Amino acid sequence: MRLPVMPPVSPMLAKLVRELPRSPGMAYEPKWDGFRCIVFRDGDEVELGSRNERPLTRYFPELADPLRTSLPQRCVLDGEIVITGADGLEFDALLQRIHPADSRVRLLAEQTPASFVAFDVLALGDTDVRSRPFTERRRRLEEVLGSAEPPVHLTPLTSDIDVAADWFARFEGAGLDGVIAKGPDLAYVEDKRLMLKVKHERTADCVVAGFRVHKDGDGVGSLLLGLYDDEGVLHHVGVATSFKATYRKALAEELAPLREGALEGHPWQSWAEAEAQSGSQRLPGSQSRWNAGKNTSWEPLRIERVVEVSYDNLQGDRFRHATHLVRWRPDRDPASCTYAQLDRPVPEVLAQVFGAS
Repeated sequence: MRLPVMPPVSPMLAKLVRELPRSPGMAYEPKWDGFRCIVFRDGDEVELGSRNERPLTRYFPELADPLRTSLPQRCVLDGEIVITGADGLEFDALLQRIHPADSRVRLLAEQTPASFVAFDVLALGDTDVRSRPFTERRRRLEEVLGSAEPPVHLTPLTSDIDVAADWFARFEGAGLDGVIAKGPDLAYVEDKRLMLKVKHERTADCVVAGFRVHKDGDGVGSLLLGLYDDEGVLHHVGVATSFKATYRKALAEELAPLREGALEGHPWQSWAEAEAQSGSQRLPGSQSRWNAGKNTSWEPLRIERVVEVSYDNLQGDRFRHATHLVRWRPDRDPASCTYAQLDRPVPEVLAQVFGAS
């Protein structure tokens, strides 16, 4: 493979803002909730690179031939790998692909085939176009993907902020993550937060059922959060992170009294056995699919504390991303922290998103 832009590439990133920007010439796109992917094609050779510059090619074998059919002979495109289901995007199905067994990956490729949604171009033929303004790159992308067929798609784009606001409100039900905004003169700069992203933000009161020690071994790295279902079962729904170093230590001291006798009768005491038997209860401690050496061990706490956290969206019955601590809620009974408080968007037909213009 010999291209003007060679792997690995670290994709351009987006800075979080809370309102849709209104600068002249701004372009808006749906924010896809999948695996960020840089596609490199040189003739019959196709490589897929992840956001962290790791190869994705072996995990999505069903995309190789459609990409050869729809893409120019020599190009580098930026986009997102997604898997669609009856109610929208299915991020869990993507996670299942990160599996060491090739036979398992190929079976899932048949059962839950992936799609590629392109939203930028880095190179065409022998030309590196990263320094060109976004409006030019978008025009070229539309030209080369004009005849693309599923599962290869060109992301919708609008310059109308009212349409973008409608997408932000309506497309969440299809599993999309928000809206991306790009200035007309924006160059493609690797690993820089030059785009803007607007995401949904909500809050929820959660049980603090345990914590993980920070990776440097000093203080609390994350709080393990739980919510009760209708049967009174406490499920692990995510973590609260991003504590300052000084607060990590203070938090460890604050939680120390709750560690005494915490494991006895703890709802997650036998999490490993329960997960192996049924997999139906969300529990902490499972091995990371991305980093086999990552320490996911945790310290239990007595079920006495409640914390309010901010979150953006849900992935099934848990928080899609790490949450952020808003405040402690000493006025809340842990038993009152249930799934009923969560705001679940109304499902949207994903075909409407692909067809948006």
